[in-house]
Amino acid sequence: MPLLDQCYSDAIWHQINQKTKPVGALGELEKVAHQLALIQSNQQGKLARTINIDNPTVIVFAGDHGIADEGVSIAPSAVTQQMVLNFLAGGAAINCFCRANSVDLKVVDCGILLPVDEPDLIVQRLGERTNNLARQAAMTPQQLSDGLAFGQNLTQQVIDSGCRLLMFGEMGIANTSSASAILAALTELDVEQCVGLGTGISPEQLAKKVTLISQGVARCKGRDVHTVLAEVGGFEIVQMVGAYLAAAQNQTPVVVDGFIASVAAFAACKINPHCRQFMIFAHRSHESGHKHLLQCMEAAPLLDLSLRLGEGTGAVLAVPIIRAAAEFYNNMASFEQAGVEV
Repeated sequence: MPLLDQCYSDAIWHQINQKTKPVGALGELEKVAHQLALIQSNQQGKLARTINIDNPTVIVFAGDHGIADEGVSIAPSAVTQQMVLNFLAGGAAINCFCRANSVDLKVVDCGILLPVDEPDLIVQRLGERTNNLARQAAMTPQQLSDGLAFGQNLTQQVIDSGCRLLMFGEMGIANTSSASAILAALTELDVEQCVGLGTGISPEQLAKKVTLISQGVARCKGRDVHTVLAEVGGFEIVQMVGAYLAAAQNQTPVVVDGFIASVAAFAACKINPHCRQFMIFAHRSHESGHKHLLQCMEAAPLLDLSLRLGEGTGAVLAVPIIRAAAEFYNNMASFEQAGVEV
């Protein structure tokens, strides 16, 4: 996958700067519009005069984690299944935000402990849950390979159906442990910098969580990204990684959610650095490791609402801002059109 051709960049900025406003007056919205227009110009092979973000879709990947048995979360693994049923019934925060912002929602079973038999659920199970990453490799190389392929293929299908703006969310009790381990293993950060309170654990649980994650990280610190994902990853995280790879391959912008989704984005960029060009970071999570990750990715999120829910909620909340960026690029008059002299 080639880098985005920057030959359109100046023309896009000229179009933005000729709108009836002072140069730079719309701040970060101008950067979002420029990024979207540059992506679309590359898709079309010519300057994009308008931005298309039709059929925005969030895919929520769900998976369970063996490390949950160690008590690193306030909730048992059974809650993953219960929340998947809640998603399918329309009762979760992500459902509310999708309805409010006209975003399509797809839910994927990547490997939850207690399976669900519902027609609207996409089943891409890699197992009933990962192994306990503190004690052994979370998954086999084959499960990793299958997971990446599942995420890529599903995302390809969604794009082929007409989606022009993607978001990825997750659900899985103890998945902040997996995400923290991946971040610590792929960077120079200490485990303590990467581990947070997750769903709201006690100081004693936090200390235990750091110790357990450190055991997993010790097996793979500094290794290649595929090894790290197999050793300490999650079934939902590796499918998200594949999804990011497919989005970039199809030159489709992705709104990146919070800590766990951002860790998957970081891993995807380790596999293919060009993925970064297609990512718009939605928000700064309240999870402590996210600020370090955003620095690693040189990302400036659109929102800071102290969120730490996951599910893709922060990404969907950013959709109105992205729509506004596209709307001003597409329809705001230029000085010449409006007869305004400057």
